[in-house]
Amino acid sequence: MLNRIWAGFFFVAFVAGLVRWLALGEPGVWAAIVASTFEMAKTGFEVSIGLTGVMCLWLGIMRLGEKGGAVELLARGFDPLLRRLFPGVPAGHPAGASIVMNLSANMLGLDNAATPLGLKAMRELQQLNPQPETASDDQILFLVVNASAVTVIPTAIMTYRAQLGAADPTDVFLPLLIATFCSTMVGILVTARVQKLPLGNPVTLAYLGGVTLVVGALVGYCLTLDKSALERQTSLLANLTIFSLIVGFLLLAAWRRVPFYETFVEGAKEGFTVAVGIIPYLVAMLVAVGVLRASGALDQALDAVRFVVGRVGLDGRWVDALPVALVRPLSGSGSRGLVIEIMKTLGPDSFAGRLACVIQGSTETTFYVLAVYFGSVGIKNTRHAIACGLTAELAGFLGAVAVSYLFFG
Repeated sequence: MLNRIWAGFFFVAFVAGLVRWLALGEPGVWAAIVASTFEMAKTGFEVSIGLTGVMCLWLGIMRLGEKGGAVELLARGFDPLLRRLFPGVPAGHPAGASIVMNLSANMLGLDNAATPLGLKAMRELQQLNPQPETASDDQILFLVVNASAVTVIPTAIMTYRAQLGAADPTDVFLPLLIATFCSTMVGILVTARVQKLPLGNPVTLAYLGGVTLVVGALVGYCLTLDKSALERQTSLLANLTIFSLIVGFLLLAAWRRVPFYETFVEGAKEGFTVAVGIIPYLVAMLVAVGVLRASGALDQALDAVRFVVGRVGLDGRWVDALPVALVRPLSGSGSRGLVIEIMKTLGPDSFAGRLACVIQGSTETTFYVLAVYFGSVGIKNTRHAIACGLTAELAGFLGAVAVSYLFFG
């Protein structure tokens, strides 16, 4: 799928360039397209190298949290809820522990730990599957929750914003939490509806209802503030929460007598590897998006959507971030390239730049997760997994747009 997206960008750019040259008499479009390839390649390299320090810092901190037991602490906290959401998993079965650990690692942004734990959980769920080539209800719900991107610490998003010069890289923290809540909650409710999964027991209601009340109270409080007060309160709460988590990780590590320096360096080394490793992918996607924008095709498509939105009387600023929402279910690297290109072109503190970050962090690559997780156990009949996953993606996008207007107006 990513191959088609990447090649499609170049093909559309070529057609748009021909139209501007032959029909509109703009031969300079070819110089602009070629220049964009050099500019975007340079940008991709600079951004990736610039990410190195911040990625080393955050992955070092995350490794301290992981070794200190933050994942286990979250796992114990959410175990009662997950045991009821996955009724097909017998008490004490290894699949239950793997599900809890995977989702806890995802919440902390520990992709390095979350993916192998997720594959392990899927293999263990497959042992309980009476039809090996058809996805079970538990496997589908597990995939939908993974695809809805349950994220508490959006490390990568904040890192990109810091690298591209955002005044406050953490200002998307609370909007992203609310948007990812929307995608996850809708994913759970829709899947439970399809599977006729009872959600009325006291434990499930307490967890889901409690989180909903907290998010609702947060949104309600934000609605009472004017724009300047909202920015101050958001910055304070976001930065206080993030730094409190860092201190909490250190305290947990101290409690378990984890060697601070060695553990931090171990995680930081991985951060260096990650930052350098994304250079080819980021350059490839930024060049493809750059030629698409330089050819005029991207702007023309967005202008058409913006015209339709304007005709029905709606604000059209969100349209600039629409490409991220369209590519996100298909390709993580593709949507990441679009986010960086939007922030580079329109500014990290522009409405579209912030919205693109919220969209990127509030949903996951549904088709990629489905292919990897189901493919690892040989499942061919995915049943309602795609429909439920895309519904969660849509809820995350709508939530991201709504909350971005609330916070960034």
